[in-house]
Amino acid sequence: MKNKYMPTAISLYINYFVHGMGAIIMAQNMDYLTKQLHTDTTGVAYVISALGIGRLLVLFVSGVLSDKFGRKPFVFTGMAIYALFFAGILLAPNVSVAFIFALLAGMANSILDSGTYPALMESFPETPGTANVIIKAFISAGQFALPLIISFLISNDLYYGYSFLLCIAIFIVNGLVLSRLKFPDHKVQAASAASSESGGDSKFRNKPNFWIEGICLILIGYTATATFYLISVWLPKYGEQVVQMSKTSSLQLISYYSIGSLLAVFVTSYLVKSLVRPVTFVLLYPFISFVALLVLWQVRTPLVCVISAFVIGFSAAGGVLQLALTTMSELFPSSKGKITGIVYTASSLATFSIPVITGILSKTSISNIILFDAIITFVGILLAIIVNIRYRRVINPVSTGVQA
Repeated sequence: MKNKYMPTAISLYINYFVHGMGAIIMAQNMDYLTKQLHTDTTGVAYVISALGIGRLLVLFVSGVLSDKFGRKPFVFTGMAIYALFFAGILLAPNVSVAFIFALLAGMANSILDSGTYPALMESFPETPGTANVIIKAFISAGQFALPLIISFLISNDLYYGYSFLLCIAIFIVNGLVLSRLKFPDHKVQAASAASSESGGDSKFRNKPNFWIEGICLILIGYTATATFYLISVWLPKYGEQVVQMSKTSSLQLISYYSIGSLLAVFVTSYLVKSLVRPVTFVLLYPFISFVALLVLWQVRTPLVCVISAFVIGFSAAGGVLQLALTTMSELFPSSKGKITGIVYTASSLATFSIPVITGILSKTSISNIILFDAIITFVGILLAIIVNIRYRRVINPVSTGVQA
């Protein structure tokens, strides 16, 4: 039988197509923004860091309130504030004003997450991993499309702000569609999850320990985000300044990165349905990213940049963060909004701290940024090993229905 919430899910996914563009739109327009804001790349990196601060300010609270008041109000609030960001950046005369609007974008992203992720897990309770990973497909599609749009604007000497206005237009149309669609009842599913977590569910052979696997998964929220966020911001600059690629070619590296991410989403969403546990990818994908980052750092050629962009997109941006959230929700199934808030608070710390740290590193060497990313990814591997060991001790393998 067709899922009655499928139209709602599609509309929610479209929001993340726009978010995919929004996450990199300032970095992709860095040269234009340095002129408009009368600053340098470090100043723009400072503005970008406000995205993480905004996420951090409201994410946990919005997750808790989403459990109480429902998912739909938070989705619409996030969309409205995000649209305000796109308009505000175009009007910002300096770094301080741009920082405020970027702060709002971070808050909008958190509010949108707190409504969307729980809504999707509740819409598809049998395949929450697949439902969450598909979000990455739409984020990647947005990140694939934006560099092409910007390249078109540059080639035709058109106003850079058209890319921002396009995002606003999509939000308006999608908001009108979504206003007519229904969301699942979050209170009914929360009561069922609380009952199973209290001891009535056979899937646990030991009680999960929040202070071991829970904390590790929260920290993976940081490392997973840092790995792909750093590349999405700095890979074009690395290609242009270190590898001596042309500006348009370096910007298009993000498109190769996004193609890899899109492919990973389709592969992963199929495998996690019944063949491979989400927790397995939480370890496998960071390992692949780590190897690719080391190669990118050591072998500085345009071909290696293109291949590494694709591989890192596949492994780092292919849904590790979403699968970590799915694993966290599997181990601690009650209060999905709160769980989303906790994991994504760690993620927001990455989007806040990474631009600040890399902005400083960029004054020494852009290549040091890639090495820094590899170190963070290695830490994520160590955390994922702990989570995988604990998962196999806690979860009854019969209940998962998968082999790996």
